[in-house]
Amino acid sequence: MGLFDGFLTWFGGLFKKKKDFNLGIYGSPNVGKSTLANKICKDFSGEILSKVSEVPHETREVLKKEKLTLQVDGKLLTLNLLDMPGIATKVDYHDFLQFGIAKGKAQKRASEATKGIIEAVKWMDTVDAAILVMDSTEDPYTQVNLTIIGNFEARNIPVIVAANKIDMKNSNPAKIKEAFPQFEVIGISALTGQNVNALYDMIGKKVS
Repeated sequence: MGLFDGFLTWFGGLFKKKKDFNLGIYGSPNVGKSTLANKICKDFSGEILSKVSEVPHETREVLKKEKLTLQVDGKLLTLNLLDMPGIATKVDYHDFLQFGIAKGKAQKRASEATKGIIEAVKWMDTVDAAILVMDSTEDPYTQVNLTIIGNFEARNIPVIVAANKIDMKNSNPAKIKEAFPQFEVIGISALTGQNVNALYDMIGKKVS
């Protein structure tokens, strides 16, 4: 199967009657959501979508790349790619001070991040499918991951878990598979592109 065959088959099967659809990328802050969004966007449009930073909550509003045109079975489909703000149980401005951000700007950033989280949750009512990104170097069994998954399941949103950062030595995608056996989990590196082709294929097999 080629680079995008599985990915396109997925969309073709899931949205036979719908030409416009939204793909949301969710996860905690700094798990690699924006890096993956940029990878997908670059593959389909040649452009990037989001700014990437080591500072938490760099993405504080939903970023959209609209009208990415795909051709499936001779028909044109339009993908709206959505890079969601990182979901967190709380945002404390003190977390930004260690990065050299002044108090006033840190407080403003925290306020924007909180609004972004609310916006991301609201968008769950309009996304047609989602990729949940987790950091494969961290413990996956967190309140944030459980909350996101609970929201997906309540809305019957098709989801696949991307265990990111497999390029890191302490990566352990198996731990994520063990924590969430009900989902398809695939290890990827959004940074290097490792196994991202397989991510596309897995999505196609899961939903088509």
